[in-house]
Amino acid sequence: MNIPVIFPFQIEILRASRRSSWRVRASPHLTATEVAQLDPYAFLALLGKRVIHPGGHRSSEELFRRAGFQPDQQILDVGCGVGTSAMAIARRFGAKVTAVDISPIMLARARSNVQRTGLTGQVTVTYGDILALDFPDNRYDRVIAEAVTMFVDRPRAVRELIRVCKPGGRVLATEFFWREPPPSEAREIFLGQVCPGMQVDTLEEWVRLYEEAGLGNTQVVSGPFEMMTPAGFLSDEGVANCLAIMGRAMTRLSYLRKMAWLMPRLQRAVPYLGYLLVVGEKPATVQGGAAVQAEEMAEGVSPERMS
Repeated sequence: MNIPVIFPFQIEILRASRRSSWRVRASPHLTATEVAQLDPYAFLALLGKRVIHPGGHRSSEELFRRAGFQPDQQILDVGCGVGTSAMAIARRFGAKVTAVDISPIMLARARSNVQRTGLTGQVTVTYGDILALDFPDNRYDRVIAEAVTMFVDRPRAVRELIRVCKPGGRVLATEFFWREPPPSEAREIFLGQVCPGMQVDTLEEWVRLYEEAGLGNTQVVSGPFEMMTPAGFLSDEGVANCLAIMGRAMTRLSYLRKMAWLMPRLQRAVPYLGYLLVVGEKPATVQGGAAVQAEEMAEGVSPERMS
C-alpha cells in the first residue's frame, strides 16, 4: 500500500498559506527562475538533513556491511554531501577517508561537521568532480558514491570510479531506479522539475552499466525509496534533528515556499522509486560481463538471478 508523504511542516505550510497575512508571501508557486535555481539536495542540506541519498540510513548500513572496511584502508567517498557516510566510516572502522564533492554548500557543511566531530585527522574533505577525479590510477582500497552518477555522464563517471580503485578493491554505488513504470505525468514532473538532469533507469539497466565499465563479481541490493517518507525521515535523522529541520523550515518564508512547492511534486514519484546498491570488485584486468546476483531487501521477496 502506498502511503502519502506528509510531514508536520507540510501541514503547517498549508495552514500558514491560508492565513490572509501569509497568503501571498507563502505561496507554493515558484517563479521559473526560482525553480531553475532550486537544488533539492543542497536545499535539504541547508535545512540540516544529514542523510541525503535514496536509500537513507538503511542503504548506508548495507554498503558498510558489504564494503569490508579495514583500519589500514584508504577510502574515497565521491559526492560526499555533508560528510555523514565519510565520518561514519572513519569513526566505526578506523579507515582514512577522502571525501569529495562539487557543491560549495555540501563541502562547507562537510568540513564543519568533520571539524565539529574531531575527525580532521581521519577525514579529508576537498573538491572533486566524479567525471575527472584528481587522483592517480589504482589509488583507493574502496570507492563509494551515494546518489551521484545519475546526475552526470554515467559511463564516464563509472569508469572514473573504477579507475581510481585498486585492483581487487571494491566499488560501491547507490542509485535511484524505477521499481515499476511511473505514470508519464509523475515521471515528467520528477525528472523535469524536481530533479532536472537526473537519469533514472531500471535495475537491470544500472547493473549493465557497471558491468560494461569493467566491474567484476557484481552484486546488487535493492529496496524502497524511504529517504523522504515519514518513517525513513525519522529513522535517518532522529527525533531531535527532525524537530530542528522543521524549525528551520518554518523560520524563513523562502524555505516555506520551496518546501510547499517541492513536496507535492516529489510525492507523485515516491511510490515508483527505489534505491539500488551496486557492489563489485575491480579485477586485475578491467573487462565487462561479470556475473550478477540480485537481492531484494523488501520483505517477502527472495533473491533472483539476473541474466
